[in-house]
Amino acid sequence: MGAAQKVQKPGYLWSLFHHKCARCRSGDMFQEKHAYRLKHFMKMYDNCPVCDQRMEIELGFYYGTGYVSYALTVALSVTTFVAWWVLVGLSVNDNRFFWWLGLNITLLVVLQPFLMRLSRAIWLSFFVRYNENWQAETQIDNIIP
Repeated sequence: MGAAQKVQKPGYLWSLFHHKCARCRSGDMFQEKHAYRLKHFMKMYDNCPVCDQRMEIELGFYYGTGYVSYALTVALSVTTFVAWWVLVGLSVNDNRFFWWLGLNITLLVVLQPFLMRLSRAIWLSFFVRYNENWQAETQIDNIIP
């Protein structure tokens, strides 16, 4: 008798940062793997290639990602501000604040494609939970007429 091998549950943060399906955490959400191929970087699969989970649950589903993207950019800006304050310091006598502002704007523009995809992955994970038994449930759904 062979011992049943337990399938390793993919990590939540890993699946978010790699833009994986929220249900199975192994299928890709986006057709283009790289966020910086700007011509097609936001094209998503209609259904997950692995578990067949719909990616757009309803029409206009991803409008809410604006809130998530806003929260991510504010968190990133606060983080860079605190890091700048600790490492470089702020002063009213020179332009250090404006140097941070320029660095922060540049960082946000460069990271924007990644942040847009990340916000979609986070938004989908709010509504679709990980299901380790998705394979068995899919087989049952196919049997029932």
